[in-house]
Order: sequence, then structure tokens, then C-alpha cells
Amino acid sequence: MLFEQLFTHAQLQPHAVAVIDDRGRYTYQQLAIMTARTGASIASKTLRPNVGLLLPAGVGFVSSFYGALLAGKTVVPINFLLGDREIAHVVADSGIDTVLTVPPLAGRLKDLPLNVVDLTPIATPTPPGPTPLRLPDPAADDVAVLMYTSGTSGLPKGVPLTYGNLQSDVDASIAHANFDGSHKFLGLVPLFHAFGMTAMMLAPIQLGATIVYMSRFSPVGMISAIREHGISLLGGVPSMFAALLRLKEASAADFKTIYAIISGGEPLPTVLRDAFLVRFDVPLYEAYGMTETSLAISLNTPQMHKPGSVGRPIPGMQIRIVDDAGNDLAAGQPGEIWVKGPMVMKGYHNLPTETAAALTADGYFRTGDLGRFDPEGFLYITGRKKDLIIVAGEKASPREIEEILMSHPSIVEAAVVGKKDASRGEVVVAFVIGREGLATTPEELREFCRSQGLAQWKVPREVRIVSDLPRSATGKVLKRVLAEDVSA
Repeated sequence: MLFEQLFTHAQLQPHAVAVIDDRGRYTYQQLAIMTARTGASIASKTLRPNVGLLLPAGVGFVSSFYGALLAGKTVVPINFLLGDREIAHVVADSGIDTVLTVPPLAGRLKDLPLNVVDLTPIATPTPPGPTPLRLPDPAADDVAVLMYTSGTSGLPKGVPLTYGNLQSDVDASIAHANFDGSHKFLGLVPLFHAFGMTAMMLAPIQLGATIVYMSRFSPVGMISAIREHGISLLGGVPSMFAALLRLKEASAADFKTIYAIISGGEPLPTVLRDAFLVRFDVPLYEAYGMTETSLAISLNTPQMHKPGSVGRPIPGMQIRIVDDAGNDLAAGQPGEIWVKGPMVMKGYHNLPTETAAALTADGYFRTGDLGRFDPEGFLYITGRKKDLIIVAGEKASPREIEEILMSHPSIVEAAVVGKKDASRGEVVVAFVIGREGLATTPEELREFCRSQGLAQWKVPREVRIVSDLPRSATGKVLKRVLAEDVSA
């Protein structure tokens, strides 16, 4: 489960390329050797059940991940872009005493009580070494990965994902999207993130496909990789695709090998989706997933897609749209999205109160996202429940306001939050990034919102023009930080 296919591919197609990264090219046979060597090293260095990985995307992460599973350990991927306090929390909460890393990142761990292992001399495919004759046989309920959320609402929460969780999500996603081993994947999202780990490591390795990893995203590097390697499948967050649109050298000809580009991690703005299609003649297929669901919940595909939706649910994923009392709503009516299936976590690590609040008695996970189904079963995300702004008793959805602001020709990106107000409870505050060379003013943008038919209480009371927005490691806007800013 999860790792068997790696060794099967090493036997059946030993010279097929598994990974291409900043250091070189590695065949499935070489990757299997590196994995076996790394697994033996991990087993000799710690008796703890969990082991940490503080690594960039590349063959080192892949061989360490599978090597840890081979050693019978649970993998704890550590986001190296977190602050020192957050990394210390992950280390303490997960109970790890050993972390595999590389010299450029080792400094992040210097003040922590850890056995810090330099992966560099371990993760090498030469000289040849034996691969294991007998693989472990974990149970479906054994925890494979303890994945920490990005911490958009405080300290990161540990999400234990079992072998069964991850395998079921990989199997369902591959079947739903009709992926196969002939594809060449481009890994843009860090592998410490569920999007990167599941979609750009577990799935392609299971298929025996080739994955090209970028340890650091750049639009120039992205388009160069697509050209050089004939990439057919890639996944990224909207901010990456927005950066590509600003790249003058890119053209539709660069995307002739593309089968599908998956957008996830945060909502895909309509103006970005439309501009990408016009410029490059290739659609962005929006998907919906969460760490707590091993990643994919629903997905648009070349065979089944609707612009503006996040696709249909993957096989095995049950979705309910409910009101505040937990009652099911009819198609077309918006409500909170609840999900259930073999890919959904059993609960948060060391957080019984949060687990009880997140999971219903019959196993549904309350996502906190708002959405609706159309009559054909496509899911649409309409906002985040906790982000709703209540203005004098009326509800204002930040996503609706953001879409209108981003339709203004002078605006590249927008983020909307609520600000406490003595007379109205809350008022709407918008942060916007202006397009280079095009000037606008807060009052012009407020008037534009009115002209687009936005209800008066939804028109931003304040518009702040900024050069950038606070973001997570994957580019997601941290609205918690913006909300703190307006409340200061």
C-alpha cells in the first residue's frame, strides 16, 4: 500500500525516469535503491514512531518519504517556510527526535533538541545497493503521514492520514481524471503540502510516470520546464498562474503538450481563468481539496468540467450541503459542505475538542466551506463560513466582492475581510493590488462596486491599495493576518 508500486516499477521498468530535479535525473531503479538505503538509515537512527522531513521538493524528499514508510515510520513533513515558533510546535507536537534535512535548511532546527541528519550522503543512487526482498505490510488504519496544516488560523494542527486514507484518494483521483503512466508531471507545489504530496508524488509514482520538480517556483522556470520536458500534467495555485500571465515570453505554443492544468489551494478568480484561456488557449481545471481529506474532494477534468465549478466529487466521496442546523439543502441552495469517505481523516492529532467540532457522529467532516450543487452534480464553492461578514444583520460573502473588484481593469488581486464596527457590527474592508501602469483610487473602486449592482452593505467601507498580500507557503492569502491588521 502506497510504496509497493515504486518497487514494482523498479523491477518492470528499471530504466524509466522517475524523477528529474535540480540535481539530475533518476530512474525507478535508482529511486528504489535510494529509498532502501534511506529507509535503513532511518531505522538505525531513531526508535520513535515518527520521523521528520525538512526538505525541498526533489528526489531527496521522495526517497526519504518512501524510505520512512519502508522503515515502518510515520512521515512528518515540515514546512520550512514556517516561523521558528511554528516549527518548534510541529516538532514538539509530533514527538519526533530525528529530522532528515540538507545543509541549507538545517539552520531552521539549530535550537531544537533533535538528531539532525544530513540527507546528502545517504540519498545517492550509486554505488548500487540491494532493494528490500520483503516489504512491510501496514494495515489500512496505520498512520502513514502526520501532515500539519498551514496554520492560517493559529498554530498548525496535526492531521494523521492513514495508508487507507491516502491510497483511496490516489486511486479515486486517478480513476476520476483518467491519469496514466504516460504523463509527465510538473511539481510546483512544495511536497510538505497535501496538494504537492498526493497529486505530485503519490499519484505519479503509483502510475510509474515521470515527475519534474522545481525546488523553488518561478514563472520563467515553470515555462522552461514545460518546454524542455514536454510536461503534460501540472498543478498549482492561482497566484502561480497569475505570475505566468505576466511573463511576456510565454505563448500558447508552449502548452502544446499539456493534457491538464489543475488549479487548487484557493479559489480561482474568474478573470484569471478567462485571461489564461485567452492567452494560452488551455483551460485551468479547478479542483477542491483539503489536508483533512488526503487532498481531492472534487475535480474538473478534460472529460467533465464546468468553468466556475470545482468539478464533480471523486469516486467514494460523499458530499452534503447543509444549513446551520445540519439539515440537507436542495440542489442550487448554498450551505456548508460536509464530506465523508475513506479518504477523510479520523481526527486531529492531540486535539480532541477540535476533532469533536470537526466530525459529526456519523463520520462527516465539516469543511467550513460554503457551496452548492448544480442539477448536473457539479460543486461550486461560494465562500468560507467563518469569513462571512455580517453587516447590520445582512451577510456579505468576501468571494463575491473579490470577484467584482478583480473584474476592474486596474486590479490584479483582491482580498476582503470584515472589520468590527460599533454601529453595524462589521463593515467590509478590501485590500487590492493594482495592475502595473494603471492607476485607480479607493473611491473609484467603491463606485465601481456600486455600478456592478453590489448591495450597499457589501460595498467596501474601506479600500486599501497595497503592493502585496500576506501569504502561506503555497501562495494562499492569509486573511487572518489582514483581519488582525484592520482590527489593530
